[in-house]
Amino acid sequence: MARKVDPKKTLKKPIVRISKSENKKPILGLGTLVTLVLFGLLVLGVLYINRQDESPAADVTPTPGVTYVFEKWEDTVINGIEVKPAEGDAVKVVRSEKGVWEIELPKKAEADQGLAESAASQATALQIVSAIDSAKLDIFGLDKPAYIITIDLEGGEKRVLEVGDATPTNSGYYVRLDKKTTVIVDLSGIDALTQLVTFPPYVSTPTPVATPIP
Repeated sequence: MARKVDPKKTLKKPIVRISKSENKKPILGLGTLVTLVLFGLLVLGVLYINRQDESPAADVTPTPGVTYVFEKWEDTVINGIEVKPAEGDAVKVVRSEKGVWEIELPKKAEADQGLAESAASQATALQIVSAIDSAKLDIFGLDKPAYIITIDLEGGEKRVLEVGDATPTNSGYYVRLDKKTTVIVDLSGIDALTQLVTFPPYVSTPTPVATPIP
């Protein structure tokens, strides 16, 4: 006798649901996106160039050039340099009427012409890094300068440089010019002048050769 099959218990086929993400395709391909980005950059570049061309010339700020302690340093003729430290003896070299460098301080002597002329060149080429808008000398070490450098120029003019502390970044020294303006002057130029105190430009004396005893 055949068994009756209950229709309610008939096996149902599983329903396969397709995920929407599997059928979803990108609207734009990678190549298309790259092309659009490049096109956008090109448009921005053209707009920028056009705007620059339309800008008035007066709006362009010129790049400032190098500023020297002696404005026309190439034409500056130095006839004397005196470096006076806070402690110790001052050193002074002067150019004679014949154009020969001589040492006046700490004692008169003939000067090494090359070293003296090099010091004069360093003095004329001193560069101002920046100006300081402050009257407080003590915070820059200018209330008690480490060195006072006096430069004698051709024609009788004198310039006085009071040297204070080095800047925190060692980019230069705080210097007061002629007791008026406070500036930062480049480090190497000031060091070259203050070295005169340690190594005055005396003419080197040949070391005597010992004569053997017969």
